[in-house]
Amino acid sequence: MNTVGKEKFNLETRSRLSSWLTKHKFSHRPLGYDYRGVEILQVKSEEWLSTAVAPYAYGFNYLRSQCAYDATPGGSLVGVYHLTQMRDQSDQPEEICIKVFVSRKNPQIPSVYWVWKSADFQERESYDMLGIIYRGHPYLKRILMPESWIGWPLRKDYVVPNFYELQDAY
Repeated sequence: MNTVGKEKFNLETRSRLSSWLTKHKFSHRPLGYDYRGVEILQVKSEEWLSTAVAPYAYGFNYLRSQCAYDATPGGSLVGVYHLTQMRDQSDQPEEICIKVFVSRKNPQIPSVYWVWKSADFQERESYDMLGIIYRGHPYLKRILMPESWIGWPLRKDYVVPNFYELQDAY
């Protein structure tokens, strides 16, 4: 993975959470901003659980969504967490996006079920479709595919078992 120089993301252009994480020595890397201006941070898988508690303590009490995707065929799998700071009468809640990149050979990310209970079904879906193992999840079982299904359907290198092209049928 490419590293971004510290001069590219100075504290003045970072979100309040990123600046706070830096001040308290939580390891992360800014990846820029999405089209809505929400900052995207990268956190290493082995540091995700301890780092996940920090945004919660900072006030990001709502896991808006957790999803995953296959970055490139044969490349990394990515767990994505959209966090929102919910407060009373907040018309513009602060948001942050955190990405955790993992190797497809050993795709393990610590579960944040114990921090945000809403991660339950979302982590199970990411496991079911991409094969990312969420360590510490209380019930990591397939949720969409039958237990007998072989493979991970949303990986870019997935080949459907027993699939025959129409022209092969004749």
